[in-house]
Amino acid sequence: MRYRAIGQLRTPNEFRAYLDQLKIDLPFDDQVESGIGSPLNTPYRLPDGFIIGNRFCIQPMEGWDGTKDGRPSDLTFRRWQHFGESGAKLIWGGEAVAVSMQGRANPNQLVIRKSTLPSLTKLREGLARVHHNKYGSSQDLLIGLQLTHSGRFSQPNNKNHPKPIIIYHNPELDRRVGISSAYPVITDDEIDELIERFIQAAQEAQQIGFDFVDIKHCHGYLGHELLSAVHRPGKYGGPFENRTRFLREIIKGIRYHAPGLRIGVRVSIFDMPPFEPHPETGIGRPVQILNHPDLFIFGADPENLFKTNLAEPIQFLDMLRSLDVYLLNLTAGSPYYTPHIQRPARFPPSDGYLPPEDPLVGVARQIKVCADLKKQFPDLAIVGSAYSYLQEYLANVAQYNIRHGRIDFIGLGRQVLSYPNYPTDVLLGRLPDRKKLCRTFSDCTTAPRHGLVSGCYPIDEYYRSRPEFSVLGKLRVGGSRVE
Repeated sequence: MRYRAIGQLRTPNEFRAYLDQLKIDLPFDDQVESGIGSPLNTPYRLPDGFIIGNRFCIQPMEGWDGTKDGRPSDLTFRRWQHFGESGAKLIWGGEAVAVSMQGRANPNQLVIRKSTLPSLTKLREGLARVHHNKYGSSQDLLIGLQLTHSGRFSQPNNKNHPKPIIIYHNPELDRRVGISSAYPVITDDEIDELIERFIQAAQEAQQIGFDFVDIKHCHGYLGHELLSAVHRPGKYGGPFENRTRFLREIIKGIRYHAPGLRIGVRVSIFDMPPFEPHPETGIGRPVQILNHPDLFIFGADPENLFKTNLAEPIQFLDMLRSLDVYLLNLTAGSPYYTPHIQRPARFPPSDGYLPPEDPLVGVARQIKVCADLKKQFPDLAIVGSAYSYLQEYLANVAQYNIRHGRIDFIGLGRQVLSYPNYPTDVLLGRLPDRKKLCRTFSDCTTAPRHGLVSGCYPIDEYYRSRPEFSVLGKLRVGGSRVE
């Protein structure tokens, strides 16, 4: 399990040799270009004519530093101002914002509702203002808001008391959130009400100035779980048409009640069976539920659940295209049960497992799937994920994929927590500051899993100086990790 750290691969040739050793197909450019017209600094024109200034995108991340009533705190404003300073021209939500208090993934997640609209307005305006002041214009900056409901991972009031809202029963995932087979499943009528709440939330987002909303369908949350509800009875389960009814009805409602508001979808385009740490080694291994009759995984091959099958994902993207939804953000898996395929990392969070494969395998897997889908849907604006683990070679791989039309935007999540100005440095031709690169220590996950505010504790001096930093040292798998 001694995978080489990216920082030890000092030259492109060393990086290429290591990829060859692992038999990983991950092409990249040796030299990163900069300036106007370079691949990463090429504008992108949406079908509606809006021009996004470059190819960097800030991914939506779940914060754990809002107020109990769902408003942003000073820490949230600081993070969003960093997003504005980053130089990225596509802000995909910046934050996962719950459409209801019951749908929060943690007790400090942001919520969009009437009482929070003034503070959410200031959050968006602050980001745009910082960006305008630094770059002279925000006319080519597109800012969206991710609308979410956490479903079976809802934990709205107390970090130690989950209140799951489940689409169907899954023995392993039910066990993880502490519910029995008798626990009630959300009804069709309740899903109908939730659809109306998503539509209302989109209206509110448009009212306070957001350019688009993302209807979240990833990472095991409610929208994503619906995609695998093949054994659920009623109008939201069974065939593909029923399992996507939730999303179609939301899109239809937004078109009617919030005309002109762009719609995006972030989706886990494939997944795998849940993993758990081996009791002796701590290395991730799949749980033994593979023969359960109710197990269906969206984007997985039914004959081999560890391989992708893009038949339904292609059908999903084709459906979105038919509904004139052209903003797509592709990710995979879930941070709760398949984190190694969702956000490849060298170090696991405290409740995770050691990687069962070199994290570069997970990076290449996501990039290849995105490239395959982009080839079939050249007219969709697609954001790719899983780039942060590439560290010194992030821009090299990103540039290759943009140059060859394998993806349209490069999504950055953890990377901008540790290094907010990374996009600007790349676009201006500056060598990345190696001391600020995200080394995937996973403290940005470990901290909130234990009720601490979210942030980059190993690298951001602001968080290193906070009292939570010493607490984290006792929570990490493998002890202190600061390179």
